[in-house]
Amino acid sequence: MSSYEGLAASYDALTTDVGYEKRADFLEKLFRRSRIPVHTVLDLACGTGTMTWLLTGRGYELIGVDGSEEMLAAAMEKSGQVEGIPPIFLHQSMPQLDLYGTVDAAICCLDSLNYLTRPADVQRTFRRLHLFIAPGGLLVFDINTVAKLAALDGQVFLDETEDTYCVWRTEYHRGLCTYYMDLFDRRRDGAWQRELEIHRQRAYTTEELTGWLRAAGFNDIRTWGDGKLRRPTENEQRIYFSCIRE
Repeated sequence: MSSYEGLAASYDALTTDVGYEKRADFLEKLFRRSRIPVHTVLDLACGTGTMTWLLTGRGYELIGVDGSEEMLAAAMEKSGQVEGIPPIFLHQSMPQLDLYGTVDAAICCLDSLNYLTRPADVQRTFRRLHLFIAPGGLLVFDINTVAKLAALDGQVFLDETEDTYCVWRTEYHRGLCTYYMDLFDRRRDGAWQRELEIHRQRAYTTEELTGWLRAAGFNDIRTWGDGKLRRPTENEQRIYFSCIRE
């Protein structure tokens, strides 16, 4: 299946090594590049809301948007774990983003943009973000690079915890990386439940994304290494973008 029903239940356990605190530190460094003070933040493709709640605890007001009801349900279950104004969670796809007003900054983390496999959807997402980021506000997102996704072709990976076991195989063809994921979760009765999910990511070049950002009305477009305030290296696996809404 292509939904996140199985992955949502296991996502937090499988991403314990992501380093959310360090990523949040880096995001705050980029927030300082905004031309307006950052108080309200959109977390686009927020998943289970780990970054949403983390930034909430740091004093920001968050709106979390995701296209998966299962992911949002997991995010809302974290209510009350941190101080601050509770986030607003909305069930929307990225290209159909529709907020009630503007935000000071928007983030889209953990290569979520790569999951938009149609270039037209990426372009539309940028236009929708331009509509709902206040003038002078900041957009930050990261992507898996072409080099990283191409190198995944034919690879097999294993992630496991005490109650979760995930085997995923990858194929890369003409810019499209397909992940075949076998998820096993231990139920309360001790039995294991299996889910099969198929996910796909599109590889986009820096030039493509920069052109689409400019066309949508963003300027001061800069790229950064993975969590580093420096230019990306030639073989960078993850690239961050930051840009200003005109």
